[in-house]
Amino acid sequence: MDREVSFQPGSISEQDATAIFSASTVAMVLTNPRLPDNPIVYVNRAFERLTGYASEAALGRNCRFLQCEQTSTSTVKELREAIDKREEISTVLTNARSNGERFLNALLISPVTDDDGEVVYFVGLQSEVASDKQAERLKQFETVTAEIQHRVKNHLSMILGLIRMKARKSSDPDEFKDLSRRIESLQLLYEEMSAATLERNDGKIKLGAYLGRVANAIAYLDSRPGVRMNIHVEPLLVDTETAVRIGLILSEVLTNAMQHAFQEQKSGLVELRVVRTDNGGMRAIVTDDGVGLPEGVTWPNSDGLGGRIVEGLCDGLQATLKVTRGAVGTIVTLDVPVAD
Repeated sequence: MDREVSFQPGSISEQDATAIFSASTVAMVLTNPRLPDNPIVYVNRAFERLTGYASEAALGRNCRFLQCEQTSTSTVKELREAIDKREEISTVLTNARSNGERFLNALLISPVTDDDGEVVYFVGLQSEVASDKQAERLKQFETVTAEIQHRVKNHLSMILGLIRMKARKSSDPDEFKDLSRRIESLQLLYEEMSAATLERNDGKIKLGAYLGRVANAIAYLDSRPGVRMNIHVEPLLVDTETAVRIGLILSEVLTNAMQHAFQEQKSGLVELRVVRTDNGGMRAIVTDDGVGLPEGVTWPNSDGLGGRIVEGLCDGLQATLKVTRGAVGTIVTLDVPVAD
């Protein structure tokens, strides 16, 4: 980043924030209301692709520079009032790209508070609404953003709590890289939520599509030559809270396999299989043909942040997680009693 972001003590550094948000596939900005005119202090690559503006052209400016003559003045007034009141708001407005092209921008703005409840930043999530379905999408988007707004608040609070816990217990900034993957898993969920609501409006997520995207993202982020990942997920519809917990658990499991299972091997295979059980639940099995768990080592455990996350998420699902040594490599089995 070219402009400094002054994170609060006990939180994360500018470098850590860059690693977290740059991985997102959703256009994101951070603004600082403590500076004059609430300027942009960070944009990610997805924002650059959406608007056509490089980070150098956006940093230090108020987000209003994206407005044009087609931008609704009443919508701008609502945005300004919500920001002045330090409240969350979601809306759709017309913006202009750097080349002058107009686009319909679905915008969600959420305040980020410190431990004292003071707003230190605003997070803005942006995505383009297809113009050929403008009337239909505008009506449906109110429902989508209301749900996503609620989820963003809860999930960002969870992630910020993890960041603060990690910051207090670690002096190694490289350990924050795992948080980027956890943020990415949530962003993929939000995209699936949007698609699901516009398609069915029943509050359910296609678990196969979501987990497939999570696994592919991990395979890309933690890729290494010679290691392949196979994915087979049966069609399942689950509520969003179940989806996010399953997604984060399997994100931890798959990342462990990609990062640690093949330390002494030039090639390997990681497989994810998710099946529906007869009692309406689901079973996820992750196998690898790597070196296997060292003797005397158990996982998950409370010694590491990843282990504590998995234990907490399993408790919330009333799920069981079993990790065993196979004839080759490691086998992880997650059983969720009620999923479908």
